[in-house]
Amino acid sequence: MKRLVAMLLAAVLAATACTGGPGEQRLSVLASSELADLGPILDDLRADTGIRLDLDLQGTVDAGTALTPGQYHHDLAWLSTDRYFQLKLRKSGFTGERPAATRIMLSPIVIGVKPAVAAALRSRHPDVSWADFADAAAAGSLRFAMADPARSASGLSALVGVATAAAGTGAALRPQDVVCDRLRGFRTGQSLTATSSGALVDLFAAHQTEVDAVIGYESTLLSLNASGRLTAPLELIYPRDGIMQSEYPLLLLDPGKRGAYERVTDWLKRPETQRKIMERTLRRPATEGVPLEPRLPKSVGTALYFPDDQDVVDKLLAYYADPQGRTPGHVVFVLDFSGSMRGGRITALRTAFDALTGAGEAEFERFYRGEKITMIRFGGRVLAERDFAVEGPADLAAVRGFLDTEEFDSATAVWSALAYAYGKAAEFAKTEPVSIVLMTDGENNAGLGADEFLRRPAPPGVHTYAVRFGEADAAELGRVAAATGGRLADATATSLLDAFKETRGCR
Repeated sequence: MKRLVAMLLAAVLAATACTGGPGEQRLSVLASSELADLGPILDDLRADTGIRLDLDLQGTVDAGTALTPGQYHHDLAWLSTDRYFQLKLRKSGFTGERPAATRIMLSPIVIGVKPAVAAALRSRHPDVSWADFADAAAAGSLRFAMADPARSASGLSALVGVATAAAGTGAALRPQDVVCDRLRGFRTGQSLTATSSGALVDLFAAHQTEVDAVIGYESTLLSLNASGRLTAPLELIYPRDGIMQSEYPLLLLDPGKRGAYERVTDWLKRPETQRKIMERTLRRPATEGVPLEPRLPKSVGTALYFPDDQDVVDKLLAYYADPQGRTPGHVVFVLDFSGSMRGGRITALRTAFDALTGAGEAEFERFYRGEKITMIRFGGRVLAERDFAVEGPADLAAVRGFLDTEEFDSATAVWSALAYAYGKAAEFAKTEPVSIVLMTDGENNAGLGADEFLRRPAPPGVHTYAVRFGEADAAELGRVAAATGGRLADATATSLLDAFKETRGCR
């Protein structure tokens, strides 16, 4: 008898747990992982309305990918953003009724930076941009933590910000705006990653001596500052070229639960609830008239456009995939130091390399941390050569210093110098991707001819990008470049810097 009573009692308790108690309604919610901090707010919701929200926490991008019309497995979805889900619907050609959505709260994606690093960034531009941040990462002077953009909305939003700055259009990204070489320098600065913003800040706190900055939600970073886990609070940077705002919409997936959904959204949008959410989580209120908490600046700057084309997002993620697994490239520069380069032409060459090494304004085309560079100066023979590994500003300054010479030669052995460079490249190509950039301002008048050069064996996959300057023979340079799988960049039509930028494509 006792055993039977125990079994009956267990059955009653199980049934009560499933329904949430007499008069209580339970709704299953697919939710962004960072919403775990809303537990006390949801307890109040349950006490006031009799509705219990059971959160199934996932990364936002993962959650958006899992939402398929007609195959929803939850009553509601509560994501930091539904932009990825809306792109998926558009690409699929879905024409049915989309889930009702109510914006609940707000938090922009910002950059938390250690004070000394923030001061260094602002010394160049008082209002730091995504471009400034990416440039510092490329130079090796900044290492950052960012959630995986293939799993987390905060990581994806940062990637959109950097790519938009690189495109320079100020508009929503188009597929042709996304090119992998513009993301390489930014990618080399990423030292820590995680699948969610919450896991990321924990990882950052544990490794804060090794990393300079963390990209995440304003609310998450402010909460981290207040946690006592940091040796010094982070400065929050709101990039001047655009902010992506997460609006935390609550979506109705099961139309049969509309009544409960409206009771939940009405309760969450009450001013007193919005104030509690802000005080507890530091997310901004979506209901007008609720005064901001003092730590939240009134203005976060310009809104950043999220791509309206799924192909753009797919391309961004493909190019950025596995930031730790990409092998940095090796570029061999073969630079003409014949007598005709004296004066204004050598000044133009040095100015171009000032930009590519961070002393100018090349930004996304600049050399990046981990990249290897071999510099060869030639006239009628090879005058000097040196290998560089870019790990920081000192290495970039050394590259500039290699060009600070007045050693010129009377002849121009273009193809002999290129053949010498290919001998070097053959060794490099055994372990890393290699390309050659040949710059000359005159016609070949010593050593090998172009046809003789082309008859020589060359390592596969090593392309020559020829930069024509001055009176150099465009047809001959173009023919050799094309034969190696490269191309011609004509500095006489633009500038030497622009021509070098053209050679910074993906390899």
